[in-house]
Amino acid sequence: MPILSVSVHFLPDNVTVEAQIGEGLLNVAERAGITIPTGCLMGSCHACEVEIAELGDRCCCISSVPPGYPQLTINLFSDPTW
Repeated sequence: MPILSVSVHFLPDNVTVEAQIGEGLLNVAERAGITIPTGCLMGSCHACEVEIAELGDRCCCISSVPPGYPQLTINLFSDPTW
């Protein structure tokens, strides 16, 4: 049976929300009440970069929930310049 939804856990806020495979990470964060800073919205400036425990660093503006993972843990970076 394929996994259709993914549990996304945001740190350090300790907030978890269910997301659909293919849903944009910025949309998932917004639904969870999490604000992720953005800049160019094309992945070039890395303002929206987060660390996903299962996948490594990703820019949220160009990333979506991938298939094959029952859960994702997203650690938000704190960058005072953004």
